[in-house]
Amino acid sequence: MLEGIEKIFDGMQPMMKKLKKASYEKNMEGFREAHGRYFSEMADYMEKAGEKEAAAKEIGISFVDQVEAHFKVNGKIGGRVQADLNFFMIYYVFPAILLSGGEYGKMTADAICSQWGERFKDSKIGYADYDTIYKGFREKIFGIF
Repeated sequence: MLEGIEKIFDGMQPMMKKLKKASYEKNMEGFREAHGRYFSEMADYMEKAGEKEAAAKEIGISFVDQVEAHFKVNGKIGGRVQADLNFFMIYYVFPAILLSGGEYGKMTADAICSQWGERFKDSKIGYADYDTIYKGFREKIFGIF
């Protein structure tokens, strides 16, 4: 399941630099075009599953397993890399799941968020939908960059 999902993090650094309202919108469009198949796969899996909670947990475990395996170096993920992954999850991955996840998008995002927080050090993160994040921009992200 979700074979190659770690590829969604390719190009993470340029997408996080100098985030502004216009660049966030453009980046999200490109991100969903390039990686939408993963989010569709999650949504389809949830639609077909008989036990939704178990299916969501399975997606969460698979997602985190693959990300962890890809980014671990000498048995751990460095603090800076983990921080970048966390921000990328918040700004791009969770909103894309919610945009693409249909009826079970929130359940899927909750399961991934829970697994993420359990597995990675200092990574008890939350998430918001795309519109909430987009509206949070003025010209610069929350006026701080």
